[in-house]
Amino acid sequence: MYDMELYDRSDTINELLARYGVKFGIYKNNTFKEQLFPFDVIPRIITKEEFDMLEKGLAQRVDALNLFLKDIYSEKKIIRDNVVPEDFVYASSGYMVQCEGIVPPKGVYSHISGIDLVKGKNKEWYILEDNLRVPSGASYPMIARNLCRRCSPRTYQKFHLEDNRNYADMLRETMDAVNTGGINVILTPGRYNAAYFEHSYFAEKTGAHLVNGSELTVENDTLYFVDYSGKKEKVGAVYRRISDEYLDPMNFNPESVIGIPHIFDVYRKGNVALLNTPGNGIADDKGIYYFVPRMIKYYLKQEPILQNAPTYLPFYEEDKKFVLANFDRLVLKDVAEAGGYGVVFASKMTKEQKESFLALMEAQPRRFIAQEVIDFEDLNIFDKGEIVPRKADLRAFVLSGDRTQVWKSGLTRFSRNPDSFIVNSSQGGGFKDTWVLSQ
Repeated sequence: MYDMELYDRSDTINELLARYGVKFGIYKNNTFKEQLFPFDVIPRIITKEEFDMLEKGLAQRVDALNLFLKDIYSEKKIIRDNVVPEDFVYASSGYMVQCEGIVPPKGVYSHISGIDLVKGKNKEWYILEDNLRVPSGASYPMIARNLCRRCSPRTYQKFHLEDNRNYADMLRETMDAVNTGGINVILTPGRYNAAYFEHSYFAEKTGAHLVNGSELTVENDTLYFVDYSGKKEKVGAVYRRISDEYLDPMNFNPESVIGIPHIFDVYRKGNVALLNTPGNGIADDKGIYYFVPRMIKYYLKQEPILQNAPTYLPFYEEDKKFVLANFDRLVLKDVAEAGGYGVVFASKMTKEQKESFLALMEAQPRRFIAQEVIDFEDLNIFDKGEIVPRKADLRAFVLSGDRTQVWKSGLTRFSRNPDSFIVNSSQGGGFKDTWVLSQ
């Protein structure tokens, strides 16, 4: 299901995306390069019935992850009850001892969660990854849908779709829900950040101030925004797009020049909300991912609605035996990597690479997970005037404030390489709009 009028305007839509600066940046070899995020006009279509199931499963998963974060930085019952080994918590690069004992406003840790899924050719959906630190990508389908509507309004009169323009309202509602009194701000590292377009777009759409670290200051355990004239306004919620380690040079990396000294102290005292909270990295560690179905059963007393991809931990002897016996048909992931990096298909390794990897896995079993390769669904794209199939995933966005909400849209990313399963923008992928049918 697609519309030829929309296809005929494909070049115009991509030109408008370029004019609006819909780009992402990457650092490679110490050089910053900004490039366009190619858009394909054939949408991914999800029926109402199918999305209803996804909505329940995604909300369930994020609720369990929020309970895990609350537990792991307080009573640690899940460790005491031997559901998650302590090695997988304390050895994680995402665990931050500075966050021990801190309960954020409303008890919410992951306010904006980006959950990556794929749909197998067996029609089952699988969770590939949880992103609970600074997940990006919602702005791209938002602006793409807006431009598509402008270029081909009749297309959107033909089909009954959920309107994805409400994401900004959902985001503003989430910020307001945890705001401790004051204005909302979106904290950006600056225009050389990979997702700077998104930071500025969300600021415009939500009415929040777009700020950098030099515009925020701490006085008397209170965070203030200082504008160009020197006027100060109290800040109640910070949607921060800066990694944990650079957020506060007084509490984390002392060499950070983009953070705000003592902002973490203000947060610790409950005087400002930080979205997402520092320390969330423990919950999207690829090793911890293995245990999320157990978390759902443990905290919610429910069976998981959505399943993980079949995953094995070499940390466990039984799993290691399986990995060794089935090595050539698995994909190996370094738990500390992101953005499509640190992902290796065993079938493509040379003999020397296999030997080297197995020796490393033996020495550092906590560092890797192994997954069965899901033969996930191909989606059609237009490529040089032809319709061709390409691998694609879906990043769904779940927002948590007074309630947990799943955005009825999402970022569908696809590989432009016919032989690749890697869809990340940093690896050359493109994106599509995601249509959720309303009836």
